Amino acid sequence: MTRSAELRRHFFKAFWQELLVVWPILSGLIVVQLGLGMLVGLREAWPMGEAAYFTFVTGLTIGYGDLVPEHFSTRLISVVIGFTGILLTGLVAAVGVRALQETTGREAR
Repeated sequence: MTRSAELRRHFFKAFWQELLVVWPILSGLIVVQLGLGMLVGLREAWPMGEAAYFTFVTGLTIGYGDLVPEHFSTRLISVVIGFTGILLTGLVAAVGVRALQETTGREAR
């Protein structure tokens, strides 16, 4: 096995182990996002698929603008969806950094 293949294997193993630790938080954030997105979809009379699409586009802070909430209450909920998306993205990035630290720390030894 090449050196880079071994490092990748160690990275993915460490990433998976760290992901298992934070999985309850990650899944909770996803459930909150989807629940809020369904509320927005119901209030705006969007189909469930479009509400889920809106949730992930907003949560990942992409915001294409093809679906825009019209009611003030749903706009506030959209801000919360965006904030939880930032938390979700940051948590996944932190897991990746921690796995990389574990991999490079193992490399230095």
